[in-house]
Amino acid sequence: MGAEIGATTSVFPFNKSMVDYLNATGRNKIAEFATLYKNDFLSADAGCEYDEVIEIDLNTLEPYINGPFTPDLATPVSKMKEVAIENDWPLEVKVGLIGSCTNSSYEDMSRSASIIKDAADHGIKAKSLFTVTPGSEQIRATIARDGQLQTFEEFGGIVLANACGPCIGQWDRQDIKKGDKNTIVSSYNRNFTARNDGNPATHAFVASPEMVTAYAIAGDLRFNPVTDTLVGADGKEFKLKPPSGDGLPQRGYDPGENTYQAPPADRASVQVQISPESDRLQKLTPFKPWDGKDGLNMPILIKSVGKTTTDHISMAGPWLKYRGHLQNISNNYMIGAINAENGKANTVKNLYTGEYSGVPDTAIAYRDAGIKWVVVGGENFGEGSSREHAALEPRFLGGFAIITKSFARIHETNLKKQGLLPLNFVDPAAYDKINPDDTVDILGLKDLAPGKNVTLRVHPKNGEAWETPLSHTYNAEQIEWFKYGSALNKMAASKKHT
Repeated sequence: MGAEIGATTSVFPFNKSMVDYLNATGRNKIAEFATLYKNDFLSADAGCEYDEVIEIDLNTLEPYINGPFTPDLATPVSKMKEVAIENDWPLEVKVGLIGSCTNSSYEDMSRSASIIKDAADHGIKAKSLFTVTPGSEQIRATIARDGQLQTFEEFGGIVLANACGPCIGQWDRQDIKKGDKNTIVSSYNRNFTARNDGNPATHAFVASPEMVTAYAIAGDLRFNPVTDTLVGADGKEFKLKPPSGDGLPQRGYDPGENTYQAPPADRASVQVQISPESDRLQKLTPFKPWDGKDGLNMPILIKSVGKTTTDHISMAGPWLKYRGHLQNISNNYMIGAINAENGKANTVKNLYTGEYSGVPDTAIAYRDAGIKWVVVGGENFGEGSSREHAALEPRFLGGFAIITKSFARIHETNLKKQGLLPLNFVDPAAYDKINPDDTVDILGLKDLAPGKNVTLRVHPKNGEAWETPLSHTYNAEQIEWFKYGSALNKMAASKKHT
């Protein structure tokens, strides 16, 4: 997650907990090797200094709830009641969802189960719908063996498949209708608008698995499990006990069912057969290499405003069935982004016909006419899942460059890998000066080099052309990706030469 907020790297000192986990998961040799170099390479240098030191007193730290509609909005649980009422957020928690690839460790599951057992001892179950998504087959099998899974099911919980599920919109939600304003709380990774259930009116909040479980029991966003009480079946008030649970299973992990199918030893002999009628699978063809020329007189496909995440760029949910079919999944490109020209989503003007249409339709019209296009965006463009399709789609649709105030680092790298140009305004004010019906040139690409700016020349519909510098973060190897048309093209060329 550090890369999404601009970090070039995130380092955690090697400690005993890591040794225990590596040993428990059958990787004791790695633990032994790392321990040998713990003091040399896996801890801070003696006498090192930092630009900023932040100390966190865990004794004063309280749980936070993030959201709705963004993981960037955080509210301490002690303030949640007043903030929720002030903002008119729906107070009833309709669904609590725990798990995901990130927050379904054995400890997460055990601590959540301990809260449920505490509530059950007082004769109460969840007021909200409650779902559990094991992050792996190993976790599912282990909590099935050790009893947590039974605890969840007796509580009324629904155990989902070991998959992304509602985290990326693969959720056939039946308890509400689309458009109904409601609240859900999950321990999933992100909570952008309509991400989980396709309903833009769903107020999705993110919290720890323990907090989600407590909210599911109370069914109320105003509930503070640290200070508030519940009423048991006997009519008496009680407070939930602090959660508890082992960090690692005492009997080791159960690997569960082995579903891995190894490839044949001679992979070159394998032929992939795809039905010509399939709308879900399609062979990829290599993207064309750069033609060696600057981009000239290019239209702006869309100038997006506000938060433009990978969910806006390439929606998930029902679209994921087309992950193996680039042509079909490209029909969702930027359909969630808000157009600066008219404040609408998926409605942009074709600069040459004057007709308004969807973003993918307009991109296809430009591409098929041999016209390269660019996208202009704001800050932290591409925040969200490391979704390759958010970079594959604009490349497939004929895009040439994405120009922003700043990128989410993962998305920026993905664009580079597909042969697109991710560029940043050196002067952020240039973003405001550009109009959606301008055309642009990108100059200086023949001299593209690490640390060297290129130039954006803007041709207003009415007025004189003006120029502004654009920066980039390309290194020498990544520039080769651009020249060859993609990282895969470069790899293929290198293999031929060897």
